[in-house]
Amino acid sequence: MKIACLQFAPEVGLVQQNIQRAEAILQNTRIPSDLDWLVLPELAFSGYNFQSLEEIRPFLEPTASGISTQWAQQVAKHYHCHVTIGYPEITVPETNPHDLQTQYNSIVTISPQGMVLNHYRKSFLYYTDETWASEGPASKSHNLSNPASPDSPFFAGELGTLGKVTLGICMDINPYKFTAPWSAYEFASRAQAAQSPVICVSMAWLCHLTPLELAQDPSQPDVATVAYWVERFQPLVEARGEKPVYVILANRCGMEKGVCYAGSSTVIKIEKGVVSLYETAGKSEEKCLIVDLADRPKFQVRSGR
Repeated sequence: MKIACLQFAPEVGLVQQNIQRAEAILQNTRIPSDLDWLVLPELAFSGYNFQSLEEIRPFLEPTASGISTQWAQQVAKHYHCHVTIGYPEITVPETNPHDLQTQYNSIVTISPQGMVLNHYRKSFLYYTDETWASEGPASKSHNLSNPASPDSPFFAGELGTLGKVTLGICMDINPYKFTAPWSAYEFASRAQAAQSPVICVSMAWLCHLTPLELAQDPSQPDVATVAYWVERFQPLVEARGEKPVYVILANRCGMEKGVCYAGSSTVIKIEKGVVSLYETAGKSEEKCLIVDLADRPKFQVRSGR
């Protein structure tokens, strides 16, 4: 399976400019003809750092039918691959009577034929999300064709020809509201229970670096962030499973209103208690990271305790 993570620096509210920015990166990348999956960050084209519902309202998109979904459909058909993209959703009750009108931080996944395969609403909200979004309802997972059971958080299931996948958005890998026990590992435990060989997380992950530190060695990853991500999948490491599990962490980079993002999009492999890293983008690098999961990872990150 060949994976591409489109890491770039969108700016709040500049939708058309952000689209042009993403397209320029794709055009300057040698995209393999047999690419399987292109993954974009959380709230890819709207930007992330909105402080209220009123501020984000002009950029809300109807469920799986707004500008982000339309763009993903065009790109999926152009590259003949699956595309997953994050966007700010507003439900339209007259279109889907089961939905009351509300807002979600969502991702939509499109098939190579341009069809909507899956729509997932973020389960665990970060502080910024809470200013405008609701948690994903009931199961906190919404598959347009096959809803998950009400007691199953996150999405874990078949995703087109990609096979069994667990999907999440950024804060989903953290303890719920940062009040649940660190050791609960809700997201990793769900992926483990579902026996998903592939895990994908669309992100707008912040970092503690200063703007000056971000600008230094921009092609180098934020090692502390990557180490933190690896730690949040510890149950899969400790399981020491014989079959490999691949984790795709597609983050954004740049700054918004003084907030710094970690970049460092990463693809890792967990097998027999060993975590190996295929590739990592730099902390301030705008690029399309391409990884072939059939290749050998570049180096070992850690082994299970």
